[in-house]
Amino acid sequence: MPSARHRATARPAALLRRTSLARVTGIASVVTAMVVTVGLATGASDKDLAPSGDTATNAAASAGAIEALQASREEQRVSRSAQRTAGRVALAPKPVDHKFASEPLNIWKQPREKGPKVGVLEERTKVAVTGQVVGGWAEVLLTGPKGKELVRWVNAEYLADEKPKPETGPEAGVSSAPCPDGSEIEGGLTSTATVVYRAVCAAFPQPTTYGGLDPHGEHVDGRAIDIMISGEVGWQIAEWLRANASRLQIRDIIYSQRIWTPDRASEGWRYMSDRGSVTANHYDHVHVAVY
Repeated sequence: MPSARHRATARPAALLRRTSLARVTGIASVVTAMVVTVGLATGASDKDLAPSGDTATNAAASAGAIEALQASREEQRVSRSAQRTAGRVALAPKPVDHKFASEPLNIWKQPREKGPKVGVLEERTKVAVTGQVVGGWAEVLLTGPKGKELVRWVNAEYLADEKPKPETGPEAGVSSAPCPDGSEIEGGLTSTATVVYRAVCAAFPQPTTYGGLDPHGEHVDGRAIDIMISGEVGWQIAEWLRANASRLQIRDIIYSQRIWTPDRASEGWRYMSDRGSVTANHYDHVHVAVY
């Protein structure tokens, strides 16, 4: 049995061992705290951190949290990369075909008539199309300054598969000879409207009924006539009037719920709002007004 002296000197040694163990534990705690601190600095939340316990358990849990965070970030990076890729595809459509402008067409940045038009696609011009059509507007690809590809929109109805043939003398055949039994219609018409009436009468024998001076709309001052016709013949007359609009001094043409005006000729036939009936929507007659 150790003497009292030996017992006295042994006790500091035990204390020393416990102190050393405490220091080691403290160092481990500092290391763990550093690992946890790193996790916080990289965005770990409270639930990512392991509960207090022994040093080895805490260190393993912290390492696992950091590993999970890195995996999560990798998933987010892949997701963002996919989104960016999808964005590039959406912003860089590819041509699927080519069409020809059958009329001079206004060019728009969006598929609607809002904001200023950005140019005119000349008649018979070949243009690349993407196959996208929104509300009657076709997406086309044009070449801008320095060869930059531009995504624009034009009226889809006036894009043709084949190059239109140039018109030859659209004003040929315009007659000013009086129409048979036309005196009743001509009464009250201006001289310009009378010329239109006689020209249509001579070129198209199908219509048998016309409207002239009338107390409504553009008819009140004798500057408009109604050609009572429907179907394909109606379109033939409407297109013939449009082709001769300059010579006949035409202000507007309305047929089949569409309107054409010389000041917006590059937009072609424009849709009109529903007025509630076949006649009000001009499905049974061609309306033409002059200056």
